[in-house]
Amino acid sequence: MSTSVPQGHNWTRQVKKDDEEEDPLDQLITRSGCAASHFAVQECMAQHQDWRRCQPQVQAFRDCMSAQQARRREELQRRKEQASAQH
Repeated sequence: MSTSVPQGHNWTRQVKKDDEEEDPLDQLITRSGCAASHFAVQECMAQHQDWRRCQPQVQAFRDCMSAQQARRREELQRRKEQASAQH
């Protein structure tokens, strides 16, 4: 009987093959406009293997996503107001 040793996190970026579907999370991050800062977090983690050493990159990604979410909320509110004004 062989024992399997669990692998750690694979922090290297996988190259997408033409016939593979893009991960929904990757699609979300790409649409958010925060892909560059997400990639910076991934690169830092691949290099250092320690999230504590990647806090500037994590914070930049968090700030980007927070700003994107705020823009999305504003857009949804604007659409809601426009829809109610038309009725």
